Amino acid sequence: MEKKEVQHQVHLDSAIHLLTGDLAQEADRSGLDNQLQRWIEDLKEANNPAFHELVVDLQALKAHFGSGTLDVDVIAPLLARLGTQTTQAANFAEGNTAPRVAKLGEVLTAVAQQLKGGTATPDGTVPQDMSSHD
Repeated sequence: MEKKEVQHQVHLDSAIHLLTGDLAQEADRSGLDNQLQRWIEDLKEANNPAFHELVVDLQALKAHFGSGTLDVDVIAPLLARLGTQTTQAANFAEGNTAPRVAKLGEVLTAVAQQLKGGTATPDGTVPQDMSSHD
């Protein structure tokens, strides 16, 4: 497996973990900012025009978290759109990356619903890698 692919998978696992934790607490630390920046860079590196809206929404989310004020009315819709777009982006992923992207889409959608006052609880379990022995 290519080193870059493993790196992207680690970033996806980290994003899933971060989103299922305490976002308000994470926003106060540089971890969230760094995570969002890695995610933006991974998407830009893919050089896929279908990811443009994801990058724009991630940059808006990063700027909002960096502003020091957390407005659920801004964050929830961004996370909901990111969830939908990330789930769609899973169609472009391959191998062990695909289930991670799909999982991240599910988690983003669940976090958005939770922030809107819904009952969805994000499941932070990371997909297991597929075995390469057949």
